[in-house]
Amino acid sequence: MTKAIPKIGSRRRVRTGLRRNTRFSLRKSARRITKGVIHVQASFNNTIITVTDPQGRVVFWSSAGTCGFKSSRKASPYAGQRTAVDAIRTVGLQRAEVMVKGAGSGRDAALRAIAKSGVRLSCIRDVTPMPHNGCRPPKKRRL
Repeated sequence: MTKAIPKIGSRRRVRTGLRRNTRFSLRKSARRITKGVIHVQASFNNTIITVTDPQGRVVFWSSAGTCGFKSSRKASPYAGQRTAVDAIRTVGLQRAEVMVKGAGSGRDAALRAIAKSGVRLSCIRDVTPMPHNGCRPPKKRRL
């Protein structure tokens, strides 16, 4: 019986000093801004809210999934409301513009939550993309 010859360099090198015993936070702490733009994207499956400063740099974002909702509950109006409250409370906005995109069920609930939160809204804009007879739609389903 022959003995197996170990390969040279088969041991893993252990690097020291790369890992520290610090715990990484899951999300960065959001910057505090007083004026910004709130983007509400309401799809049929989820509601995503992004808060940006006036130049367009993302300060904080939140979605129904990150607020703890799973599967079909992400598409509910209550999930849209909770997502909006979470995003605004974290950033601490005072004045904002709102850009709404999509036709999901969380759209109106998110708008109501933003209005009730005490943020002064300068304008609410609907930026849902509408085709000007662009691409040909898929053929009709036959059941």
